[in-house]
Amino acid sequence: MESIRFPLIAALAVVCFFLYQAWQQDQAPAPEPASLSPIDQVDVDDDVPTLAASPTRSEEPTLAPDADTPAVVEPSTQQVVVETDVMRAFIDPQGGNLVRVELLDYPVEADSDVPLAVLHQGSRGFFVVQTGLLGADAPTHKAAYTAQRTRYRLSGDQALEVPLTWTGADGRQVTKRYRFEPGRYVIGLDYQVRNASQQPWSVSAYGQVWRTPADAGGGTPFVRQFEGAAWYEQKDGEAKYRFQKADFGKIEDEPLDVTQTGGWAGMMEHYFIAAVIPPAEQSVRLVTKPSSSRGYLTQLIGEKTEIEPAGAATLSQQIYVGPKLQNRLEDVAPGLQLSVDYGLLTPLSEPLFWAMDKVHKVVGNWGLAIILITLAIKLVFYKLSEAQYRSMAKMRKFAPRIQSIKDRYGDDRQKMQSAMMDLYKKEGFNPFAGCWPMLVQFPVFIALYWVLLESVELRQAPFFLWIQDLSAPDPYFVLPVLFGISMYFQQKLSGQAMTMDPMQQKIMSAMPIALAAFFTFFPSGLVLYWFVSNLVGIAQQWYIYRKLEHEGLGRKS
Repeated sequence: MESIRFPLIAALAVVCFFLYQAWQQDQAPAPEPASLSPIDQVDVDDDVPTLAASPTRSEEPTLAPDADTPAVVEPSTQQVVVETDVMRAFIDPQGGNLVRVELLDYPVEADSDVPLAVLHQGSRGFFVVQTGLLGADAPTHKAAYTAQRTRYRLSGDQALEVPLTWTGADGRQVTKRYRFEPGRYVIGLDYQVRNASQQPWSVSAYGQVWRTPADAGGGTPFVRQFEGAAWYEQKDGEAKYRFQKADFGKIEDEPLDVTQTGGWAGMMEHYFIAAVIPPAEQSVRLVTKPSSSRGYLTQLIGEKTEIEPAGAATLSQQIYVGPKLQNRLEDVAPGLQLSVDYGLLTPLSEPLFWAMDKVHKVVGNWGLAIILITLAIKLVFYKLSEAQYRSMAKMRKFAPRIQSIKDRYGDDRQKMQSAMMDLYKKEGFNPFAGCWPMLVQFPVFIALYWVLLESVELRQAPFFLWIQDLSAPDPYFVLPVLFGISMYFQQKLSGQAMTMDPMQQKIMSAMPIALAAFFTFFPSGLVLYWFVSNLVGIAQQWYIYRKLEHEGLGRKS
């Protein structure tokens, strides 16, 4: 009986784990109400960081208080549209900001031709990247720029540059130049600054990612999808950095304001991220905070650059807007690949994804890759499974004697437990021997769960027939039903019910139905893994039991 408790506890732990994920999702802040001012009618800008807030090359910054009231500026009616082979970007000349980025290879739905907009602005919410210069009379993200053209299209393998020009009253001039490259989600941004005035001009570049929470609903039940700020933070002035993230509630409670060298900062959601990346060697001020008007901000403010009269300078930064592709992010900026956050089980999840990615490159189908990785995992844990099934076989062999002890002592549980322990000692049998293999394998299952949940590579990845999106639940519930059937046959083959009391038998009989119903809400890729794992387990169990029959521990003993 004791050996049956662990599988029940393990199953309960799985259920509790996913319920906890759902509870965390429910605790996320509610989105802004739709009654707020539509962003497509007014400018979505917060208080501009002051010049005193930007670090110089030789001194720590003096932090200036934020303005309480943001200025409201009418947006430009004619946006600049830039199309590459992977994205369509919309730049508003009023501020020269990225106000919309559509990812051409990532449709909103699997059967849709409408590309997903990571950056966007509308009446219910917004997600934008604002950039500008700080300094006396410098063009911030509110300044009016002039565009040479309103439409650009990248062709061939050459980079595409999009210049926007601002000219001050005293002849100072700034060319804000975006750079797009084929096949990349990185957008270069240079400020070519010319000081035609008679006075020195001190300026610094900044970038901020500003957004409101997305609308609630539409996600997969029991699957928590993170939404909030992310950044790469230097550890106390050391050469070491660490990935950090904070949901909107934590930003409210614990705003951040630090000075460091390099790093990056932005906002991310389930599969996608928008981040501002300064030069790695530059001293920057990194800020995360609630906006003084609405939404939440991450800001990176660069070093001051002094430009003499008739002089010129170029200030640079990068912007990443795109999917969290694990094989590409590290080449964009150090630590950006950590935005694919597997949590505490990262040491297990990363090699699992690496192996699955290698298999996918060979077979060309993520569903087949999941199946083959499942076979490999079951093969690696075969010896542990054999120990587990041997323990089950021994329990079945001693089932009549255990039942006799139960009948003899009835409700006297102390004497019954003592008699069972004497039986285990006499026969050299440990009823918990079958529990440890399950305990060892459980972290691997959770690690693979995070791989299947976090990997954008599996988003809308088709398998076969009716499964056209391994990251979404099975639309016809076929896989959950097959999983329940396989679990039922696995229970029958193990013969666990022989050692249970009537109440435990009822619970175990209901488990396949309960978990099958539970799994109708889960990504089909995860259910596919568990179903294949059950099938392989049944095959291993049958083979091991046949082997044990020759050792006197089989079903006929």
